[in-house]
Amino acid sequence: MYRVAVSRSFIAQHFLIGGDWGAENLPHAHAYRVEVEVSGEQLDANFYLMDIVALEAALESQVARYRNRLLNDLPEFAGVNPSLEFFARLLCENIAHSLPAAGLSHLRVRLWEHENAWASYEMAL
Repeated sequence: MYRVAVSRSFIAQHFLIGGDWGAENLPHAHAYRVEVEVSGEQLDANFYLMDIVALEAALESQVARYRNRLLNDLPEFAGVNPSLEFFARLLCENIAHSLPAAGLSHLRVRLWEHENAWASYEMAL
């Protein structure tokens, strides 16, 4: 299985809802790092699994939407806890719509909210 990944860093804010998490219930920022990985069994005629520039563009379009924003204010987070797990799934599903249909079998997004904590979401393509 071949794997190709790219990553980006960005800052966004959020606050947790639905429970008593102390200071986490107040708006605060995270220096997120997101990694997007695609995998598949076959390379194309150019011996690529996927063009890295296209993968970077798919990731950058998502990062641009969330960079320097308060996540809770965005429609996709309305009424839901903007947890790391939920955010990873949201990014994964959104990026999946930007990828070519052929040649890829899986997509995984790993999202760090700081150097010691991450969540990931993986889906078949």
